[in-house]
Amino acid sequence: MRVGTVREIKNHEYRVGLTPESVHELAAHGHEVWVEAGAGEGIGSTDDAYKAAGAQIVASAAEVFAGCEMVVKVKEPQAAERAMLREGQILYTYLHLAPDPEQTADLVKSGVTAIAYETVTGPGGSLPLLKPMSQVAGRMSIQAGATALEKAHGGRGVLLGGVPGVLPGKVAVIGGGVVGFNAAQMAVGLGADVTILDRSPEVLERLAIHFEARAKTRFSSRANLAETVAEADLVIGAVLIPGAAAPKLVTREMLGTMKKGAVLVDVAIDQGGCFETSHATTHADPTYVVDGVVHYCVANMPGAVARTSTYALNNVTLPHALRIADLGWKAALASDPHLAAGLNVHAGQVTYEAVARDLGYDYVAADSLLG
Repeated sequence: MRVGTVREIKNHEYRVGLTPESVHELAAHGHEVWVEAGAGEGIGSTDDAYKAAGAQIVASAAEVFAGCEMVVKVKEPQAAERAMLREGQILYTYLHLAPDPEQTADLVKSGVTAIAYETVTGPGGSLPLLKPMSQVAGRMSIQAGATALEKAHGGRGVLLGGVPGVLPGKVAVIGGGVVGFNAAQMAVGLGADVTILDRSPEVLERLAIHFEARAKTRFSSRANLAETVAEADLVIGAVLIPGAAAPKLVTREMLGTMKKGAVLVDVAIDQGGCFETSHATTHADPTYVVDGVVHYCVANMPGAVARTSTYALNNVTLPHALRIADLGWKAALASDPHLAAGLNVHAGQVTYEAVARDLGYDYVAADSLLG
């Protein structure tokens, strides 16, 4: 199969779909790999490094989209890229379709077979292709929040760890999954006063055992959430419903109870955000203020640490890319139900139930296409 990757064009996105090492693996399996010139610059990988790994360097993304059977990316295709997709082509990348009706409509119209990293499953309902970026985003959320809390950036002027004789900042983490766990680890490491909220007793027990007295856990009822948010200096939104739009847990009304200069970091913004007042921002202009509360809602946080993120991502996406290239998409998905869960759009049909429900499409089960 001819597999290609392109330079990402989303604002301040420096990751790349394939590393030179991944290209080498695909080439070793007998596949032809096309790489857009300069695609790896953001992670410090030169065109020469890709050539040495067995890639063919092409001048433009248009050549990759026109000539490759499968395109491997990181972020959802932007409008200009969606215009180059074609019927029968395989697109393998993050999609986050539920809060993005325009992208969904374009993918349906194109006839492409779109496999989304974020809905590929693992044992026990895990999301292994989302996990490394959730780890990165969770850790970065505390860095970003700590910076936004500085007075020069509009925040309260609070140091999360405090100093001897001065209390530390209060951090509320909403959601105890991968993002929340990693955010809490970073916040605890800085010496902050950390509270993690979740609705699962099992998750709360696991977190309590791990953190012991270093962080508090609290059941995420409406009353507990409202009280914790009102007391916090920094709130991390770390809620995920796989493939679906994130629930709006922190309301506009709650903002009125918060301290002026407090900070919200919405890591769920890729799925529409879990704060009612959230809208996506970029690394070029990451924050805005509503009712005196600073909002950080960058939709591609891991792009800021592109090399770490790209290698962590390729570690988990490459095995599936090899399977798809070796077997073809249909046989690959038919042989692996976890990979089949990644199919979101095929030949004009929406094949992921949460996306179809949230955006009003008829749902076609992936299993019905694989028999």
